[in-house]
Amino acid sequence: MGVWDSILPAAGRRFIKRKDSDAGEAGRALEELRGSLYNDFHTPEGAKRQQQRLCGPIIALTFNFVVAVGIIMANKMVMGTVGFNFPVALSLIHYLFAWALMAVLKALYLLPIAPPLKSTPFSSLFALGAVMSFSTGLANISLKHNSVGFYQMAKIAVTPTIVVAEFIIFQKKVSLQKVIMLVVVSFGVAIATVTDLEFNFFGACVALAWIIPSAVNKILWSNLQQIGNWTALALMWKTTPITIFFFIVLMPLLDPPGLLSFNWDFKNSSAIIISALFGFLLQWSGALALGATSALAHVVLGQFKTIVIMLSGYLVFNSDPGFTSLCGAVIALAGMSVYTYLGMKGSGTSGRRNSLNSRQNSHFLKSKVITDGEKQETKTVDSVWRNVMIKKKKICGQRKCTTSKVKQPQTQTYNQQGKATTDSDREKSPICSSL
Repeated sequence: MGVWDSILPAAGRRFIKRKDSDAGEAGRALEELRGSLYNDFHTPEGAKRQQQRLCGPIIALTFNFVVAVGIIMANKMVMGTVGFNFPVALSLIHYLFAWALMAVLKALYLLPIAPPLKSTPFSSLFALGAVMSFSTGLANISLKHNSVGFYQMAKIAVTPTIVVAEFIIFQKKVSLQKVIMLVVVSFGVAIATVTDLEFNFFGACVALAWIIPSAVNKILWSNLQQIGNWTALALMWKTTPITIFFFIVLMPLLDPPGLLSFNWDFKNSSAIIISALFGFLLQWSGALALGATSALAHVVLGQFKTIVIMLSGYLVFNSDPGFTSLCGAVIALAGMSVYTYLGMKGSGTSGRRNSLNSRQNSHFLKSKVITDGEKQETKTVDSVWRNVMIKKKKICGQRKCTTSKVKQPQTQTYNQQGKATTDSDREKSPICSSL
């Protein structure tokens, strides 16, 4: 007899065993909670689920709209009041600031985990980083050498380019109702903003060259997030160094000389840093919007920002865009409203279908990480549950075989030969029913 057996009575020993069992169940619950939190924050799938849950389409589009208005004011302050007339260098500073900020987040383990590189070809990441730099750089050159009206016409041309490119690359079709609304929106924006079409040959070539990189940039941002397990910050972390490299190459070719002779005092530097902060937020919010919606929805949001800025100038600052421009703005807003309704209607139907499938497969989608020495093995709940059910069927089958042999009260029946038989006679040949 052990020491505890001699000290504690039987009731005390049972109490301690019950407490040990409760502690074991609490430990298992904490382990499951730890595994769930690990999957939510330290795996690409969990990080993507968190982004989709916390930042839906409405939040992402609203965030992008507010930041876009803020960066317009910040850039006007930098290029107007401060006099920093180096657009490509300003974009380079924006991306350098964003990369430094993401490096701090990564050092603090706050940056979402990126999927393994084998899941996404490096060519896709390189293409996204390259077209992002060309899209920004060519847009600034187009605005410099063309009038605002011709620049807006080039922006409108991005919409059909995205439709054609998505159909060619991904066989993605757009419904007839959405195509009609896109035509209405483009027509209204053209009437509202295109007041002059002055341009030169070089500016026209730059504007035409800008259309394709701009469309491909939006398509890649949306496609990599929706098909792969990329989050916005993880994709920005991988592609920003590539973009910085191309900006360094383009800056001497596109910016005027005099960058090093600029007056980098505290006031001017503070204004540029504020603009860089808005640039990081604009890139992040744009990536969130493209991941939550689509490239076409992001283009429509950009046209909506143009109309809102024009109407704000008319209502707040008493500017006079003209009756024709106001009519075009009303037509564009009407088309945007119908397009948004059609998009929300389609996303609501697919969302209900996806939620039904996710509820049915919720127990099979979670994974459990089991450490075996230095090797980590991932087992899905599907395989674990299948093994449990097989063992349960075997146990139930054995129990049925045992219970079929238990004697029951004898009841007299008659067989086909008319002889009386009892239950004890039938027990001589037990039958084991299988599940």
